[in-house]
Amino acid sequence: MLRLVCASANPDKVAEVRAILGGVVDLLPRPPDVPAVVEDAATLEGNARLKAAAIVAATGQPAVADDTGLEVGALDGAPGVFSARYAGEGVTYADNRARLLAELVDAEDRRARFRTVALVRWPDGSEVVAEGACDGTITTVERGARGFGYDAVFVPDDGDGRTFAEMTDDEKHALSHRGRAFRALVTALGRP
Repeated sequence: MLRLVCASANPDKVAEVRAILGGVVDLLPRPPDVPAVVEDAATLEGNARLKAAAIVAATGQPAVADDTGLEVGALDGAPGVFSARYAGEGVTYADNRARLLAELVDAEDRRARFRTVALVRWPDGSEVVAEGACDGTITTVERGARGFGYDAVFVPDDGDGRTFAEMTDDEKHALSHRGRAFRALVTALGRP
C-alpha cells in the first residue's frame, strides 16, 4: 500500500481525505513540529504544491496535499483561492459563511463551483496532480449541521436539494469536489 504523509493540518479535511483514500493509501499524519505553510500562491495547484513540498522537505517522505476553493459566479469567482480566509485571518467557518451570505443577499445568480486540486509529491520532485469540481448553488440561509467550511450553504447540482451539511459523509464524498479530486488522484497513481 502506498504510504503518504498528509500535508494538511486541518483535522476536518484530514478526516475527509482519510475516509476517501481508506484502503488504498496509508495516510500518515502531518508531523506536529512542521510549521504552518504560508499559502500565498495564486492558484489552488500552487498552494497544494507549497504544502506538499514543505512536508517532503521536513520528512523526506512522499506527501499528499490539496487546496480547495469555492468560486461564486456573482462574485467574479471569489472567494476562490482565499476561501479559507475569506472573512480575514484566523476566522471561523461560520465567519466565512456569514460574509458569503451577506455579499449574496441581493444576488439573483447564486451559482457556484467547488474545486479541489490534489497533489502527491515525491522526494525527487516528481508529482501527480488531479482535480475535482462540483457545481451547485449557494443557499440563502445555512442548512444542516454536518461537514465544515461552506458545506451548510452549498447545494450540489448532482444531489437531491440538500446541502453538503445535510448529507451523510458517504453521500457527500460521492458527490463532492474533494471526493472527485482524490478518486482521480488514486486513478492517476495507478491504484485500484
